[in-house]
Amino acid sequence: MRHKAGLAALTLVLLSGCAKPARDDLFVLLPGEAGKTGELTVESGGRQQVLDQAYAAARVKEAGRVEKGTATPQEVQAAFAPALAAQPARPVSFTLYFPEGKDEITPDSRPLVDEIVAEIARRPAPEIVVIGHTDRVGTVPFNDALSLRRAVRVRDELVKLGIAADRITVAARGEREPLVPTEDEVAEPRNRRVEINVR
Repeated sequence: MRHKAGLAALTLVLLSGCAKPARDDLFVLLPGEAGKTGELTVESGGRQQVLDQAYAAARVKEAGRVEKGTATPQEVQAAFAPALAAQPARPVSFTLYFPEGKDEITPDSRPLVDEIVAEIARRPAPEIVVIGHTDRVGTVPFNDALSLRRAVRVRDELVKLGIAADRITVAARGEREPLVPTEDEVAEPRNRRVEINVR
């Protein structure tokens, strides 16, 4: 008897699996980093709806019909929980500063190193990019070499703290990408930096 009941249930599942499911596509525009929101155009059968506000939503239940609305963060979590859980963590950037002409991290920046290591540890397969910079004091070749020494110094400190060296990429920009544009030979502490991008 149990065998027949199981067979009947299986038949019902197979028959319902053959029926064409009703269409119900939901699109929601989520806020980006720092609350910035882009724009998303949802199109179906020649009809369009532009979503340009955080949590703006569009639902397509049949071709040519796009219903615009909004969704709450709770509705988004309920509808898209598996996809949201599968997303990688957003990239995070840190900046360490250096004294003029040196590759030693300033005392004010030193506590940030622990935060960087903690952020890296939170990620299962981190990618770290370390980019050295200088101000415009000195020659271009000198600043190229100094920015590389600064980046290598930060990489070496991260490795000493347990970060795998093969996870870290080092680059140097010299004086070419100042945070604060200045004339040549102007000392600017905010340009003497190393940027660490963790993703």
